[in-house]
Amino acid sequence: MMHPNALMLAVVLLRNLMLPFCSAQNEPKINASDQIILPLDATIKPVTLHCNLTAAHTQHKDSFWMKNGNEIPNTRADQGTSFTSFKISKPRADDSGEYMCVYTFEKAPNANATIEVKAKPHITGHKRSENKNEGENAMMYCKSVGYPHPTWTWRKVDGNSYKDIDNSTGRFFITSRTNYTEINILDLDITTDPGIYECNASNAIGNTAETTILRVRSHLAPLWPFLGVLAEIIILVVIIVVYEKRKRPDDIIDDDEPVGPAKTNSTNNHKDKNIRQRNTK
Repeated sequence: MMHPNALMLAVVLLRNLMLPFCSAQNEPKINASDQIILPLDATIKPVTLHCNLTAAHTQHKDSFWMKNGNEIPNTRADQGTSFTSFKISKPRADDSGEYMCVYTFEKAPNANATIEVKAKPHITGHKRSENKNEGENAMMYCKSVGYPHPTWTWRKVDGNSYKDIDNSTGRFFITSRTNYTEINILDLDITTDPGIYECNASNAIGNTAETTILRVRSHLAPLWPFLGVLAEIIILVVIIVVYEKRKRPDDIIDDDEPVGPAKTNSTNNHKDKNIRQRNTK
């Protein structure tokens, strides 16, 4: 006959061996959609994500959908069906991300399943041009949508080739985070820094790029309007001086000469003759 203590020990051991199996049997099971890659270059078609709770220890309370850790409004559904879906009517790059269907329970942790919706990066914002004076600092940026988050690179267009840019020069500083990148150039050089700069976003699905034109002006650039006006004044003065010097001598009036015409002798004789005729009468 087995000793009571030995029998109790055997029961405990058997229970411990069965616990993982029972626990696994009670774990919620969710059948979810496979990952989806959005074909943004083709005809846009609706995309539907779905989840089905096939097993659970108790009846679930409700379900809802999340994107990138945030609950999607108006997706909660009460208990009654274990199937839930979410439709993306007109998928775009900014619809990509990490989606999650979540089932809640009264006295148990939530159960969830993750569905990745992937798309190549699409750059939604960047500077078309940047105008600075030599010696100043310039900043250019790009931001994008798309999932997975892209790897960013910067390069300068050099004719038909490209020159990669990194943080090793001491004047170029690149800062990138998820869907945003920027490049800062210190102490601009008017001979080497102007040109076309390209930001490139790349992930496992594809890549895209945009360019920014950097213009660097001389220190004298702010004085150009003043110098233009000054040059016009100088030219006008020169024209006036040359005109005055080239006047003909006949056009110059001598102050010593009488202004009116001089009286001739014939005029005087005519007056004397008239006086004599009056005396004779």
